[in-house]
Amino acid sequence: MRRSLLAALGLALALTGAAAQDGFRTWIEGLWPLAQARGVSRATFDAAFREVTAPDPAVLARIRRQGEFGRPIWDYLAGAVSPGRVARGKAEAARRADVLAAIEARSSVPAPVLLAVWGMESDFGTGTGTVSTVRALATLAQAGHRSDLFRDELLAALEILEHHDVGPEGLRGSWAGAMGQTQFLPSVYLRTAVDFDGDGRRDIWTSAPDALASIASFLRQAGWQPGLPWGVAVRLPDGFDLARYRGSFAEFSARGVRRADGTALPAQGEASLFLPGGRSGPAFLITDNFEAFRAYNTSDAYALAVGHLADRIAGGAPLSAPWPVAAPRLDQAGLRALQQGLAARSLYAGPLDGRAGPKLREAVRRYQIAAGLPADGYATPALLEHLRHASP
Repeated sequence: MRRSLLAALGLALALTGAAAQDGFRTWIEGLWPLAQARGVSRATFDAAFREVTAPDPAVLARIRRQGEFGRPIWDYLAGAVSPGRVARGKAEAARRADVLAAIEARSSVPAPVLLAVWGMESDFGTGTGTVSTVRALATLAQAGHRSDLFRDELLAALEILEHHDVGPEGLRGSWAGAMGQTQFLPSVYLRTAVDFDGDGRRDIWTSAPDALASIASFLRQAGWQPGLPWGVAVRLPDGFDLARYRGSFAEFSARGVRRADGTALPAQGEASLFLPGGRSGPAFLITDNFEAFRAYNTSDAYALAVGHLADRIAGGAPLSAPWPVAAPRLDQAGLRALQQGLAARSLYAGPLDGRAGPKLREAVRRYQIAAGLPADGYATPALLEHLRHASP
């Protein structure tokens, strides 16, 4: 009896799997008119999907996996700006000095910045990903996971194949469709990738010069301002008015702010104060070039890691100010509750996603200023409790 039940269950699972596979192939075929409208040939379409017969179960598993959100920024930086990565970045700077100088001359994006993004995205080209981009994007789109976005990215991937910059076997990257040494999504590739080595292909998969020049192209399109630092680590004088957190470097200098190493601030440019660990942690003055990093990845932690890694590759020192590692901090649920509370007071208009970022930071500052609290923009459990008990 048990054996027959198991056999029946196995048959049912096989039939279910076959039905799912048929549905997947039907969904793919439904893309053809959209691909054709973008100039993709039938030959390219068929070649792209020849080996894509079913969704990728590993990609589906990643969708469902729920890790803890809100890793402390100091833990993130410790991993992202490790001594080993800094050393590899310096080695690549020496190895590729001529190419980097040529890209910097053309783009005005400093070589250490290019190396830092390259290091963060693919560990200097060594970790590009092995997942089929076409299969990953088809799996994500057909599964209904932000389906419009990933369907459009899949169509963009077909355009890449039509242009012959890479073949289906080489179009690989991460489980979420980011590709090559730059980890560009296909639409970003079409918009920003560069053929720097002159071989007629925009090859972000195997050509380091193309990858580095493409990073420079992305940052310039994201608003990178030549001659302006991404930011600087600073020391604030005693009694500094945190409510006045925007201004020119000259204004901050006149108010007693100095670089963390004691030297003077840049002579020109606008900046804002960023306290990613609150008043008791490191302080930074960040510029619009910090936002260019966030165009690559919207995380504050990522943008700070890129900037600090660039500084370290250029010979800068580690951060000297301690982080508040023992202080209580909000988890994702707490951050979402804070967003909801600030939104109810018309101070926050961003997504209720439990993620810290510039919109939440600005809303926290506005609340702190109105409540007479030190306006460091840092979300803490104490701030959430204050909000909950304050009069509307």
